[in-house]
Amino acid sequence: MLEITVDPGSHVPPYEQLRQQFADLIAGGTLGAGQRLPPRSGNWPATSGSPRARSPAPYKELETAGLVLTRRAAGTVVAPVRPHTTDGRVETVVRQYIQAVKRLGLSATQAAEAVKQNWDAA
Repeated sequence: MLEITVDPGSHVPPYEQLRQQFADLIAGGTLGAGQRLPPRSGNWPATSGSPRARSPAPYKELETAGLVLTRRAAGTVVAPVRPHTTDGRVETVVRQYIQAVKRLGLSATQAAEAVKQNWDAA
């Protein structure tokens, strides 16, 4: 079972926290192509409190980024990886990385250095 958390004290809106966690799980391979996500109506953490966190908003953004597909009666599943095309995925992952390092308080220089230092390890 996936562990999805929402930090009610964070400056990041709950729906964005959910979207980011799913995007990270997909990008990291924890959620693979064809794997179902929990229902959109979500049994999200009680701490989220936000109606938008309980809305389909996080899933809609994941669909827009090409990370998931939603089919009536089949639910939402991780989209297949398309070889030889990025169709916006690189830009999406880069934006997600930038948002994450900004939340950590890193500068662009520090973020670039972190990428260089960890490139071969990944």
